Amino acid sequence: MTTKILVSDPLSDEGLEILNKSGFPVDVKPGLTEDELCGIIGDYECLIIRSGTKVTRKVIDAATKLRVIGRAGVGVDNVDIPYATDKGILIMNTPSANILSAAEHSCAMLLALARNIPFAHESMHRGEWKRSKYTGVELNGKVLGIIGVGRVGGEVAKRMKAFNMTMVGYDPFLPKDVADALGVRLTTLEEVITTADFMTIHTPLLPETRNMISLPQFKMMKPNARIANVARGGIVNEDDLYTALKEGIIAGAAFDVWCNEPLAEEERKLLELENLVTTPHLGASTVEAQERVAVEIAEHAVMYLRDNVVSNAINAPRGTLDAETEPYLPLMERMGRIVQQMVGNHPLDKLEVSYCGGLAGKQTKLLTVSAVIGYLKNILGEANIINALPVAKSKGIEISETSNDTAKDYASIVELRFTSQGRVRALRGTVIGGQPRLVGVDEFAFDIPLSGDMMYLQYADTPGVIGIVGNALGNRGINIAQMSVGRSGDRASMVLTLDHNVSEDVVSEIAEAVGTEDIRFLDVVE
Repeated sequence: MTTKILVSDPLSDEGLEILNKSGFPVDVKPGLTEDELCGIIGDYECLIIRSGTKVTRKVIDAATKLRVIGRAGVGVDNVDIPYATDKGILIMNTPSANILSAAEHSCAMLLALARNIPFAHESMHRGEWKRSKYTGVELNGKVLGIIGVGRVGGEVAKRMKAFNMTMVGYDPFLPKDVADALGVRLTTLEEVITTADFMTIHTPLLPETRNMISLPQFKMMKPNARIANVARGGIVNEDDLYTALKEGIIAGAAFDVWCNEPLAEEERKLLELENLVTTPHLGASTVEAQERVAVEIAEHAVMYLRDNVVSNAINAPRGTLDAETEPYLPLMERMGRIVQQMVGNHPLDKLEVSYCGGLAGKQTKLLTVSAVIGYLKNILGEANIINALPVAKSKGIEISETSNDTAKDYASIVELRFTSQGRVRALRGTVIGGQPRLVGVDEFAFDIPLSGDMMYLQYADTPGVIGIVGNALGNRGINIAQMSVGRSGDRASMVLTLDHNVSEDVVSEIAEAVGTEDIRFLDVVE
């Protein structure tokens, strides 16, 4: 059977050349509708896309031979990742190729906004000469607020520092020393919103960040504030943005990304505004970035098709570990998720992974990466086996591995020791009968499945605590599936698996009744 490649979005010549030289038949058919794509996708093993192609369930169901989807770019919100994964389709992207272009476009948008360049340009092309109407403002001495001081936000900070701006940032997952090195003072989201003269957004679109900036936040801003978004549509509420600009609540905005691309009819009212700079998602649209993403995705797709070498994978592969280590992949990712939820909105400084017993001496790098992926997923929205360690390093997280031939009470144990705000904590887990299990937290030992919704708490070892917890959950109709209790000195710990998630008010109620602050609802499985 001949392996065929379909390119359904425009790709640079450099990328197409690599695909054509691979020896695999390549068809380039941009601009297909969903039905047209469904009609032909069954003939292909590889699909190369950009942001224009929507890989929906309908497309995936029609793609009976598809082995790999290659996204020439970073964002994969146009792909149904869980469904593609269920169908055994590998998804690749190019996580770092667009960073510099996106950062430079952000800077360009800020400058265009400050000096009214698009509006003055349009005026001159109408034959006008209205200097006073388009008087701008200097960046010098102004406060730049950066929401999300990650890879793109950090590059923006480096460049805007040259304009003598005072930079404040909100990024709960970035260590202070990393921000200090960039010249950014980390603070709260509220302070960024209330103090910034200019603001730029660099966060992923997650449930937690959707509509992060809405009318209440606009009303907190300075009247002369200007905001730029080259990240993702939906982080700023577009209806509220229209109101804020139309009513002069803020001075201006510059947007490259939108909830609907191309714009839906209801969004087009934004284009009537004279204080909104707009571009059609050009953050990655440079010759250099287009070449980088095309070449990178072409090379990695060919490596996978020809040699089964997996790289830049969004959905981590399972076949690269041996029979003994492979069952530990879900354990590691779930433990990583717990680490993030126990740390909360505080930076993680160090993650030490210890492999004990039968795992000692095995190839465990992918297991460690899986733990990092679990930690990063709620922060980034996207994390994979290629970008997890570099992203963790950029956030100042020190990651190390050790091994020990001895594993008390179990054939193999993995321990994650993690440091945040000077406190060192530990999780221990193992796999029994193919099932991930949590067997310890800090100094406490127990044994309970790592699955679904869970709750963990530490407390003073006094009678009645189990009853308090059980009654509080029972009164809310939350059934306890399993419970395990550990004791150490005058302290005890409790871990429960539950049939439903637990709201913050229930957690607070239990915390107050038990007299503890060390309590967490844990969403263990994505």
